[in-house]
Amino acid sequence: MPLTTYWLEHAWLGTRVEPGVALEVTEDGRIGALRTGVPTPPPGAEVLRGLTVPGLANAHSHAFHRALRGVVQIGSGTFWTWRELMYEVAQNLTPDRYFALARAVYAEMALAGITNVGEFHYVHHAPGGTPYADPNAMGEALIEAASAAGIRITLLDTAYLSSGFGEAPNAHQQRFSDGTADAWAERVSALKPRGHALIGAAVHSVRAVPADQLATVAGWAEGRRAPLHVHLSEQTAENDACQAAHGRTPSQLLADHGVLGPRTTGVHNTHLTDADIALLGATGTGTCMCPTTERDLADGIGPATRLQRAGSPLSLGSDSHAVIDLLEEARAMELNERLRSRTRGHWTADALLTAATGDGHAALGLPDAGRLEAGALADFTTVALDTVRTAGPPPRLGAETAVFAATAADVRHTVVGGRHIVRDGHHTLVADVPSALAASIAALRS
Repeated sequence: MPLTTYWLEHAWLGTRVEPGVALEVTEDGRIGALRTGVPTPPPGAEVLRGLTVPGLANAHSHAFHRALRGVVQIGSGTFWTWRELMYEVAQNLTPDRYFALARAVYAEMALAGITNVGEFHYVHHAPGGTPYADPNAMGEALIEAASAAGIRITLLDTAYLSSGFGEAPNAHQQRFSDGTADAWAERVSALKPRGHALIGAAVHSVRAVPADQLATVAGWAEGRRAPLHVHLSEQTAENDACQAAHGRTPSQLLADHGVLGPRTTGVHNTHLTDADIALLGATGTGTCMCPTTERDLADGIGPATRLQRAGSPLSLGSDSHAVIDLLEEARAMELNERLRSRTRGHWTADALLTAATGDGHAALGLPDAGRLEAGALADFTTVALDTVRTAGPPPRLGAETAVFAATAADVRHTVVGGRHIVRDGHHTLVADVPSALAASIAALRS
């Protein structure tokens, strides 16, 4: 017998919008059955009015960057000047402060329809680099924060060992570093997956992990069949430094050391050569685009269309959380390409939603999420079709409405593992998300 039945007024099933869908949730939090052509709610069913889509996957997050929203918009500068302000926030994190902030940030994500977050985690130790009594105290704080906010997390524990191509970490970066990749692997091996959490790995960047230690990180992920992510060619300065140090591009360097492959995702992939694009595609390495951060930091527009044509699956992330809105990330990827090419329609709404759902979950090690079908995890979100932004189009164009008109503010419900986390726009576990955000951010400035 199903644990719960939801009646979806309209549901996006990957290639079409169906009216009147009954979705049954089993005791283990999966979709047990999906019945279309159900014109009225079955007795006792929970009614979700609007367009229900699979839960959104935020494939790239730095939770503590949420504290920078608004305060880094003064004056001008570059990624590198922004980074100095980021370091200042990182220095004030403790496990308790990080839990409070991340809980609020992940609750904001749930309100935006996000059911799974890929947390690219590199603030491991106390300031100065001294490990906490529990060397994974910071990572555990993030895992518990996701649980408290009701969403899933793939903790992408990040190797960060150098300030740049063999240089020792600077004063700010000391708390990021384990010293060596072997020490990183020993620490991260103590982290254990649990019901809502997977453990993955990340190479911060080719500048932050010496070339002779890349294989250790890649081998750790390969041995556990875990997702592996890496910041890749986000800045031309990094590309130039890599060429000077190794005589090759970052993509080529990663390939030489076994980092690329179908369980690997390059984040940003902004400044690539033709050979880089072919290499990423041939190895099945994914691409996570973060358009709102890439435009906020003036990084540039990555070659997403060419990467996808070459064979690189696309996912989306909110990265620095200039905004937390995966619908905007999907829309921005298409609109950025329109600006660059001066042509329209590079992706359909279905393709953009797939990047935000199924392909995003796959990049985070959850291929059984991101679809509304029997056997998949019962993670889904409902976008209202009757707000000032979404009213008007016929429901059969719900995918187009969601991607090109809706925002996170139009999310009405979020369900994770069959459990209602956001109901009628209100978080069921965190009573006052704005106050939780304000208080946790203020604590970092005290």
